[in-house]
Amino acid sequence: MLSRFFARSIEVSAHCDLPCGVYDPAQARIEAESIKGIIGKVADNNDADFRVRATLIKEQRSELVKHHLWVLWTDYFKPPHFEKYPQLHALFNEATKLAGASGTKDTFDAAQADELLSKIDEIAKIFAETKQA
Repeated sequence: MLSRFFARSIEVSAHCDLPCGVYDPAQARIEAESIKGIIGKVADNNDADFRVRATLIKEQRSELVKHHLWVLWTDYFKPPHFEKYPQLHALFNEATKLAGASGTKDTFDAAQADELLSKIDEIAKIFAETKQA
């Protein structure tokens, strides 16, 4: 019985040894590409039922973009990253707002979808640089 209390401790670690996709801006980009595709299809379709379905899916995808970005922002990037890339907080803030109620979630503006994709690409570039370090 006492041996269980005095058993050797084992050191364990997790992330980012495996490419599980938890920390990868590609997840946000896939959802943002979906948003852009929906915006294009809605522009050419006047069917009310189609437009309602498209709106619901676009809003869901916008939420997923925010989720994937928030995971990167709050879990992957650490203080040394923010010191090396001082624009990183602003990039995440701008990108999540572009995916939010004032952005792709609420509008069918292709320019906002393009801007969102551009911000995700900037984040992805920094992400790739941190993975090389």
